[in-house]
Amino acid sequence: MQLDKIVNYHKALADPTRVRLLVLLAEGELTGQTLAEKLCLSPATITHHASKLRAVSLIHERRDKNAIYFSLDRYFLKQYAAALQDLIEGQSEETREPHTMDEKNAKLKQSVLRNFFTAEGKLKHIPAQLKKKRIVLESMAEKLEQGKSYTEKELNTFIQQFHPDFATIRREFIMHAYLYREKEIYECNPRDMWEQWETLS
Repeated sequence: MQLDKIVNYHKALADPTRVRLLVLLAEGELTGQTLAEKLCLSPATITHHASKLRAVSLIHERRDKNAIYFSLDRYFLKQYAAALQDLIEGQSEETREPHTMDEKNAKLKQSVLRNFFTAEGKLKHIPAQLKKKRIVLESMAEKLEQGKSYTEKELNTFIQQFHPDFATIRREFIMHAYLYREKEIYECNPRDMWEQWETLS
């Protein structure tokens, strides 16, 4: 994981209110108003702290009518913790364990890519099965440039090379941690943050 992302993560946590907010969200989704009441703070203060946590992907936000709901992103919480340990110990995913795919997974990946992509590289349709979907998403994400920032329009154009439903695929990229979004700017996450399809049954 990029060093600046790890540093920004710890900056976001360097406030007792934000830590307490995460503890409350660990119990389940809560509205901003409920969080304000539990922490004895104003809704505006909750919005401020939530924006800091959202910037490092620790929480999700959704709106329902006039209410804003917040939820904890446990996946990124674990990824940041592991990334810090790797950084301190001078390890990477490659040195922790051999970066090799066994024969069964290699054959599955080849089969999925052959069945879901045309000879011209167009995606026939988005797989319904999660494991196959992640293989397809990973294949496309690998063609994004690491370290480059993409506007939403640029990302849509990139996705349309493969499939016309750019909105769905863009959302899937975020959900499965291939991309990181901040203020409508998208950046490819390091591979060690990508959800690993090989671990799925």
